[in-house]
Amino acid sequence: MTLRFYDTASAEVRDFVPLVPGKVSLYYCGATVQGMPHVGHIRSAIAFDQLTRWLEYRGFRVTVVRNVTDIDDKILAKSEASFHPDFEQEPGSVPEEEWWALAYRYEQEFLKAYDILGVSRPTYEPRATGHIPEMHALIQRLIDRGHAYPALDDSGDVYFDVRSWNKYGALTRQRIDDMQGAADADPRGKKDPRDFALWKGYKEGEPTTASWVSPWGTGRPGWHLECSAMVTKYLGTEFDIHGGGLDLRFPHHENEMAQSQAAGHGFANFWMHNGMVTYQGEKMSKSVGNTISPAEMLELAPPRVVRYYLGQAQYRSVLDYQPTSLQEAAAAVERIGGFVARAFRALSSDGALLFGSHGTVPEAFAVAMDDDLNVPQALAVLHDTVRAGNSALTDGDMEATRQALVSVTDMLRVLGISAAAQPAIDDQATSALGTLIEAQLAARAEARSRKDWAASDAIRDTLAAAGVLVEDNADGATWSLQRS
Repeated sequence: MTLRFYDTASAEVRDFVPLVPGKVSLYYCGATVQGMPHVGHIRSAIAFDQLTRWLEYRGFRVTVVRNVTDIDDKILAKSEASFHPDFEQEPGSVPEEEWWALAYRYEQEFLKAYDILGVSRPTYEPRATGHIPEMHALIQRLIDRGHAYPALDDSGDVYFDVRSWNKYGALTRQRIDDMQGAADADPRGKKDPRDFALWKGYKEGEPTTASWVSPWGTGRPGWHLECSAMVTKYLGTEFDIHGGGLDLRFPHHENEMAQSQAAGHGFANFWMHNGMVTYQGEKMSKSVGNTISPAEMLELAPPRVVRYYLGQAQYRSVLDYQPTSLQEAAAAVERIGGFVARAFRALSSDGALLFGSHGTVPEAFAVAMDDDLNVPQALAVLHDTVRAGNSALTDGDMEATRQALVSVTDMLRVLGISAAAQPAIDDQATSALGTLIEAQLAARAEARSRKDWAASDAIRDTLAAAGVLVEDNADGATWSLQRS
C-alpha cells in the first residue's frame, strides 16, 4: 500500500507518510457563517469526507478539525444590513439580527446540509470566537520574533510584516512585488500595503460585542490568524494535512503558512485543495444568475444523488454543473441501487450464502483511491462490479452475486454514498425491508443455534454495513436503522 497525494506547496504528487505511525491529523477550512451554504462549501466538505473515509479504511486513526469562522467583516456587514429598512431578507432570515445570532443560525444550516449529504462530523469543530487567548499568544510571538508590528497610525491594528519573512509567497509561487495590497485594513498604518491584519482595532459604529480586550487595544482577530491559532491548539505546531477550496490558496492559506512558519511552527506537511464548481463552463455568480445552491439541488434530486454528483470528480478538478447533471447522477445511482435490491431479493432465502464472509473493496478500487483519491476511476470499478453482479444474477450464479453485492456495499460505504440521507419510503417498502431483515436474523439465529459464530458475526456485520443495527437481548435479536 502506497498512498500518494498532490501537495500544493511542492506542486507534486508525493508519498503520504503520517508524522505519527497509524495516525493522521487533518484540518480543513470550514465556513464563514455569514449566509446559506453554497455548492462550493459542500463540494469541499465531501472531498475531505472522502479523504477521511479512505484513510480510515486504510487503517489510520484520523483526527479531523474543521473550523467555524463566526467573527468576520462579512458577518458584521450582513448583521448591520439586517437593521436597515431597505434590507432584502433571505428566506427564513430574522430581521434586526445580532451578529452572533446570525452566525449561529447559519452555522446550523451548514450542519444540516452536511448531515443530509452524509458528511461525517469532524472530531472537533472549533469556533474562532472561542480562541481569542490563543490568537493573542500567537500575535505576541510574531512581534517578539520580528515578524509583526502594531499599526503606525495608532488604530489598534497589528500587521504581519510580509517582507520580514523571506518565504512569503512560497505556497502560491508569487513574488511580493507582483502582489496587490491586502485589502483587509486601511493601508495608512502599514509598512507595506501587502502586510495583512493579525488584529483589527475597534472602530466607531461597530458592535461592542464584536470586540475583545488585547495588549494592543480593543478589537477582533484577522481572518488568517484564526485558523493558525485553532489548528495548532488541537493538532499541534506540525500536523499532516491542511485542506480547503482552491480559492483559499491566496491570500488565506498563503498567509496562514507564512505567519505559522514565521512563529517557528512546522505547520502542514501536505496542503490539499479541492477544485471549484462551475455552471456550464462559467464561474458561478449571483449577479449573472448562473448559480445553483445545495438546497436547490436537493429540491431536484434525493440526497444520495446530490452526494454522488458532488463527489464524482477527482477532487482537484473543476466540477461543471449542467442542467442534465443531476439526471445523469440519478441514473447512475439507480443502476447501483437496482442491483443491490435485486441481489438482496435473490439471496435473501439463503442467509449463509449472502453473509458468508465480510468483503473488502476490489484491488482496482483501492489502487485508484490510493492514487490521490482518483474517485472517477474508483467509480468505474464500482459500476463494473455492478455490471458483473447483474450478469451473475442472470446466470443464476449466487456466489458471484454475493461477492459482487458485498464489494458494492463496501465501496458505497467508503465513498460515503450510503451515508447520505435516503428519501422517505412508503409503508409497503418498509414492510418489504422488514421482511428481508427478519429473514437474515432468522438465518443468524439458526447459525447461533449450531454454534457457527463466524456465520452469525458475518450476518451482523453485513447488516451493520447496510445501516441496520442488530442488538441481542434475552428475548432474541432486535434491529433498527442507524441514522447518518
